[in-house]
Amino acid sequence: MTTVPPAFRLDLAGLDTRPAQVWGGVRLVPLVRDEPVEGLRLRQELYEDEFATVAVGRRYTYSSSYVPHGFVADWSGDGTPAAAYGTRLDTSSPGTPPELVKVHAPRRMTKRADRTRLRFLPLHLALEGYLSLHFGGPSISWEQWSEHALRRGLSPRAEEAYGGAQVRGLADALRQFEIHPGQCGVVLYVADALAAAFVVPHPDDYRALHRSLLLDLYGELIHHYGVLSTPVPDFRADLRAAGPVDSPAALRAAVEQQERAWAEFHDTAMAGGLLDADYRRRTVYRLDRFTLSRFLPDFRPKRENHIGEAITDEDGRIAYLKSFRLSESQVRRGHLLDRLAAHDWHLPATAEALGLTEAQLGLRLESAGFGALLRQDVLDHYRRHARTDGR
Repeated sequence: MTTVPPAFRLDLAGLDTRPAQVWGGVRLVPLVRDEPVEGLRLRQELYEDEFATVAVGRRYTYSSSYVPHGFVADWSGDGTPAAAYGTRLDTSSPGTPPELVKVHAPRRMTKRADRTRLRFLPLHLALEGYLSLHFGGPSISWEQWSEHALRRGLSPRAEEAYGGAQVRGLADALRQFEIHPGQCGVVLYVADALAAAFVVPHPDDYRALHRSLLLDLYGELIHHYGVLSTPVPDFRADLRAAGPVDSPAALRAAVEQQERAWAEFHDTAMAGGLLDADYRRRTVYRLDRFTLSRFLPDFRPKRENHIGEAITDEDGRIAYLKSFRLSESQVRRGHLLDRLAAHDWHLPATAEALGLTEAQLGLRLESAGFGALLRQDVLDHYRRHARTDGR
């Protein structure tokens, strides 16, 4: 049986929710810290439009069609403030034809650049964890699986994503929105669907990385919502609900009450799908008192499911966070792989656990894009069985 890492929940302790700002179908909710997380800073490295491959094992590589930027984490082991080095842009060398695409091949998703510096690819770290979910395929040579599945597993496995510049309204929203004093993060909504959460340790880091949201990846659900959605309503505070406002002190109290009510509504209702879910966390790298990890959901169909990565301190406080919302089809694929692995890839046992017949499970695997893993004669048998049951 597959060993499941202990579950944990995302905790945004130390981050206060501020009133949202709306532009068309995009809503940004600022997250503000009273004090920055000392001892850690983030900076950005911008790359050319490159095709990238990263080795994730002896036999496998993670390939991305586009790696627009990487993050460099600078930390100090004693908790003293650490300074960011700034943002650097790598321009194309003279004479390089624009139609050519170079291959950028970092050794791995995370690479220690110095004694107190770590370079990693934001979101690609989390997506690699999702793509490599049970990548090895069947561990037992059950008769239903093809030779390809037994020898190579889920190779290759591909998923589609859109760059932030392709999400309608996002570029304008980032340009128009005000950055709050002390802002260290943001929760992004498109058509009021939670698209992503982004948190950094220091306000200066956020100011430098605010527009990096355009270089991030978003799922097809968020892209479609951006294209099809109408403008979302803004939430207006009604100070009369707090009683008569007849003095500056009463006005201040009414405003603070409305801000608390909005923050509670956002954190419990709007962001509930992200914050109330149980995740499986896997440590990627330890940076003295900080830990870089990625997380996966329980793959609950017809509910919000997010993957992502985080840097936490020794007390579990989140210093860095970036999340990616999976589409329903991606959730179904993750759910099927999880259930198969939990039953040692034995189709009859997995089908029984899911309340399906073996033929129904086989056809569901085919519709999810995993049909090539099954022997052709077995798949043909499942199709005949389904046609017989449908009569």
